Amino acid sequence: MSTRDHKDLIVWQKSMDLLIEIYRLVKKLPKEETYALSDQMRRAAVSIPSNISEGRGRSSEKDYLRFLFIARGSRAELETQLMACLRLNYLGDDDVETALSLSSEISSMLNAMISKLSLKLKA
Repeated sequence: MSTRDHKDLIVWQKSMDLLIEIYRLVKKLPKEETYALSDQMRRAAVSIPSNISEGRGRSSEKDYLRFLFIARGSRAELETQLMACLRLNYLGDDDVETALSLSSEISSMLNAMISKLSLKLKA
């Protein structure tokens, strides 16, 4: 694997931006959601860059790929939770616009990384 640091990865940087945005957004949720939806959203948001960095720090590309899949799953989970906030009218379209845009970018990047690494491992 490359010796590049995980902090050099744009997908990790954008994931950290998303994490900060989610922490900002959950402050707007109703108090009764403090230990439910808010907590789940924070966990999912933290999981994305955490799994990218953990996978990057592993010694094999197979392990890295596995952690990228986990990050991709957490991103999808977070997007679902943002959509739930919209449907429950906890947040408006303007509130989630930045988070959903970042989520979409991260999704594209993770998919590209997973595809590239999968092809490399099959070769």
